[in-house]
Amino acid sequence: MTKTVKIGDKAIGGGSPILIQSMTNTKTEDVVSTVAQIKKLEAAGCDVIRCAVPTMEAAGALEEIKKQITIPLVADIHFDYRLAIAAIEHGADKIRINPGNIGSRERVQAVVDAAKERGIPIRVGVNSGSLEKEIVEKYRGVTAEGLVESALAQVKLIEDMGYDNLVISIKSSDVLMCVRAHELTAVQTNHPLHVGITEAGTLTSGNIKSAIGLGLILHQGIGDTIRVSLTGDPIEEIKSAKIILKTLGLRKGGIEVVSCPTCGRTKIDLIRLAGEVETMTADIPLDLKVAVMGCVVNGPGEAKEADIGIAGGVGEGLIIKRGEIIKKAPENQLLEELRNELLNWKQ
Repeated sequence: MTKTVKIGDKAIGGGSPILIQSMTNTKTEDVVSTVAQIKKLEAAGCDVIRCAVPTMEAAGALEEIKKQITIPLVADIHFDYRLAIAAIEHGADKIRINPGNIGSRERVQAVVDAAKERGIPIRVGVNSGSLEKEIVEKYRGVTAEGLVESALAQVKLIEDMGYDNLVISIKSSDVLMCVRAHELTAVQTNHPLHVGITEAGTLTSGNIKSAIGLGLILHQGIGDTIRVSLTGDPIEEIKSAKIILKTLGLRKGGIEVVSCPTCGRTKIDLIRLAGEVETMTADIPLDLKVAVMGCVVNGPGEAKEADIGIAGGVGEGLIIKRGEIIKKAPENQLLEELRNELLNWKQ
């Protein structure tokens, strides 16, 4: 089991629930837009948010952003150690650095001293794309073993500076390499691990890669925070992360929507309806399974495993609650009827 680390008012590691993280894609200097996005992400289920800090103006903006949000804020720093120190001074709850691109030992020490003074954790991040030249040469390419060696060497550097309030992040766009790197790291350290498949890709490919990679890692009991990295709206990252955790039995709560594939028997606009049900149920705080079935032939039977569901017919559909048909409604009223049932749900 990893040790416990505090990020703002939240704890990770030590058996704490796995937290979902995302990253803003606004300009951090634009406080209004950044705060608005963070609030949307928090409403969707984001537990920890990370913001890029490429300029001193961005570092300064963290202070005002922090005043307007309630979830912990992580500052993402590359290259300039002064940005890391400024982010800490302006209230970051955690900083993410790659000590290898921060510069000299003295510069890393200055960042460590600032973090230590305020008691905030440092996330040591290593990516396959930024692996040190000598390690790449040693392993004759980018490998899981090389990633782990780099990360643990940087962790030791900071530990030798008298600070061990650390989180480790090892990421690769190569899914199986990333899985192997986490397996190797987990047996060599007790620092919490932030897990993700970096540069996973667009909504389709990114979700598939992340689900496979995170599933293989988390199912082994490895990982304390996660991010599903997608090229798209960060809200989609939160949706996917919640489904992954729930599928693995690592998080409860929230409505799970299941739906059948379309076939020649489908007499209702199932694709549209399933999407509408998923959107409609996102804000309903129930721990239920909702089924959306395309026909009345198999629908009632298939929906028995769900708490409530819809089975479509010709221009109409059935509302089925725990295997029993409770209502018939025209197709254009099915969504409203289902929502009413959920809003007035009784066990």
